[in-house]
Amino acid sequence: MKTHKLLIPILLFALGSQVEAQTHQKIDGGAQIRLDAMDLEIRYYSPTIVRVVKTPTGKPLNKTSLSVIKSPEQLSVSISRKADELSIKSKELTTVVQLQTGAIRFEDPKAAVLLREKAHGAQFTDFNDAGSKTLTVAQAFVLDADEPIYGLGILQNGKMSQRNQTVRMVQNNTWDFVPFFQSIKGYGLFWDNYSPTTFKDASEGTSFTSEVGEGIDYYFMNGGNADGVVACMRDLTGDAPMFPLWSYGYWQSKERYKTQQEIVGVVEKYRQLNVPLDGIIQDWQYWGNNYLWNAMAFLNEDFPNAPKMMEDIHGMNAHVAISIWSSFGPATRQYRELEKINALFPFNTWPESGLTSWPPNMDYPSGVRVYDPYNPQARDIYWKYLKEGLFSLGIDAWWMDSTEPDHLSFKPEDMDTKTHMGSFRKVRNAYPLMTVGGVFDNQRATTSDKRVYILTRSAFAGQQRYGSNTWSGDVNSSWESLRNQVPAGLNFSLCGIPYWNSDIGGFFASSYKRQWNDGAGAKNPAFQELYVRWLQFGAFTTMMRSHGTDIPREIYQFGKKGEPIYDAIESSIRLRYALLPYIYSTAWDVTHAQSSMMRALFMDFSNDKKVWDCNDAFMFGPSFLVAPILHAQYTPEKIVRSNEDTGWNRDTTDPDSPLKAIDFRAKKQADVYLPAGTDWYDFWTNELLAGGQKRDIPTRIDQIPLYIKAGSILPMGPDVQYATEKDWSQLEIRVYRGADGKFVLYEDENDNYNYEKGFFTTIEFQWNEAKKRLTISNRNGSFNGMLNQRRFDVLCISSQGIERKSVDYTGKRLHVDF
Repeated sequence: MKTHKLLIPILLFALGSQVEAQTHQKIDGGAQIRLDAMDLEIRYYSPTIVRVVKTPTGKPLNKTSLSVIKSPEQLSVSISRKADELSIKSKELTTVVQLQTGAIRFEDPKAAVLLREKAHGAQFTDFNDAGSKTLTVAQAFVLDADEPIYGLGILQNGKMSQRNQTVRMVQNNTWDFVPFFQSIKGYGLFWDNYSPTTFKDASEGTSFTSEVGEGIDYYFMNGGNADGVVACMRDLTGDAPMFPLWSYGYWQSKERYKTQQEIVGVVEKYRQLNVPLDGIIQDWQYWGNNYLWNAMAFLNEDFPNAPKMMEDIHGMNAHVAISIWSSFGPATRQYRELEKINALFPFNTWPESGLTSWPPNMDYPSGVRVYDPYNPQARDIYWKYLKEGLFSLGIDAWWMDSTEPDHLSFKPEDMDTKTHMGSFRKVRNAYPLMTVGGVFDNQRATTSDKRVYILTRSAFAGQQRYGSNTWSGDVNSSWESLRNQVPAGLNFSLCGIPYWNSDIGGFFASSYKRQWNDGAGAKNPAFQELYVRWLQFGAFTTMMRSHGTDIPREIYQFGKKGEPIYDAIESSIRLRYALLPYIYSTAWDVTHAQSSMMRALFMDFSNDKKVWDCNDAFMFGPSFLVAPILHAQYTPEKIVRSNEDTGWNRDTTDPDSPLKAIDFRAKKQADVYLPAGTDWYDFWTNELLAGGQKRDIPTRIDQIPLYIKAGSILPMGPDVQYATEKDWSQLEIRVYRGADGKFVLYEDENDNYNYEKGFFTTIEFQWNEAKKRLTISNRNGSFNGMLNQRRFDVLCISSQGIERKSVDYTGKRLHVDF
């Protein structure tokens, strides 16, 4: 404290008459600085993460973050003054404040500039927020001219790098916003604000502007590379828990199964066809009419015996997810109880009519209202009825629809709506975080015997800690939409939220239904091709889930075994199941090492500038390069657009005649770029190819370009009908020669939280290229039901061919030499 008291007069003297008096005060992990008209606080949360808070002079920011759960670590930082700059330094990151302007720059340990604020780039503007005096806040930064940045959430703009973009961030059906970006330079920035926000990148600078904020509040992180930035974001906002093994199997869904008999019959049909299936999803209206919207109970007479339905589906070793919403009809018990505590919002939401017919009959308004998840009492009420009506039946997973939430007929005054935490405007974008978090926290408090699994339509920073997998909303069934999904999922994952998926086949499919009888759109070759290519992409996302309206999506709708479309669908599903040991082990890496499953190519090949802006290929885990087919090869490609706010296009007229005589057995070609820095094996042929080149690749309707990085070790699982049908007592271990490599096989009890107590095992496989030796380590850990003896069938793959050896493994270290 004595040193601190001596510093203040020195600063005042040095600045003289250049500007008004400026002071700084050392605090734990940083400093507080008073400038002309602004107070500035720099506080390190870790050696790689620093928080920056700016407020008008004398107006401190009193805020508990909704996203950030990390507390500042106890760490030592050094503070020094040189001329008119104050430097605050940890071992990994230096923050330099220009005392005349308040502009900040961030430097790495070698004093290289990572990012700088624009001079005079902080702005505070008075704002009246529903009667409360507050501020509109903005901060501008200066990026390098050729510096790609990534993130911002799920964006349907088809772009990988988000330079030269203006993005208005207000959560909606198909765009999920996270005010975060990371750079190819290995840093990230999280703008911690929940109100409507505009991100803008242009020649004059890169900025965030938020409608409501008591101050500027952001976190800067120096991760060193993309994985490091993701790890920082998880460190700040929470780690992703493990999902159950069965959740990585195949999910069948549509809008909607209308009877108990129908949904049970779908599972029965899959079992009869011997096509793998782990999940079935029940969409809306199982509760009856819209006045009973989201009653969280089977009140529809077409579902007369819900316990029997669950018994039948579970008896076939399948799991059930069910649609629940962020709103309630006026005839529900939830509505009445929430209304008593003023926890219902007055603005218009879906559905608008109380009748289930289409189009909506507005003579009978539904009265459905969105609930207030910012209110902890409201979150508890939500769970009380969910537990009583559905969880008690044995429902396995929650499909939380409209978590943005749906906001129809928008009026500016709607944003003045009072929530438990202030105006809706103030906390708008955090709505999905709060409603999803309420279900997760309550289920975890209820039991640890079953892992929480939530499929949700919207997300915000930190939502990965709530056991949720976000899908990209009600997107179109079109090739353009399919192309958009690849960078949408990758940018979302780069925000630190690792679990993402999309409606396989797209949601709005009416344009492909025209000229085909009701239910026969699946026989339309144009839709068949789009669906198969989307399914093949979906096999390499974190949830393989078929869903949509207008055209049914079950495999048997597309033909029968021996026909090219049916066979292509089945082969993709079977490949997904063969990869379950690889996928589940990669999921463990996501949980315990803060990794990412869907990986933009620059994450692993940052030295190859050709992949910096790649929006049509990605890594799936450490080994797979996935290059989905994103353009029609067999049928004409149509650009189809729709508006998720106005509902489905039910027009069934089309002058085009149905397509006929499409030969799906014909071979086609696709261009694929193989990143530099490694060699690649064609997954289908084992052909070895050098990286750093574009190749013209033969393709078929049942195959997309897949490549394995040299040095990879790939475990392949047994042929099963559901994820846990067979144990992993006999696995095929593929070693792709050409470089040293390793892989950690992870196993646990599959569907509880005992892994958090240490009940799991890992087996590390290491390949030594020089010795041509695979070392299988001692098994680490234990859990109830673990395998004590097993066989590994090892395939050593090289340009010379495949060499095979089988070994019995009892948990003790052994070598396999080739």
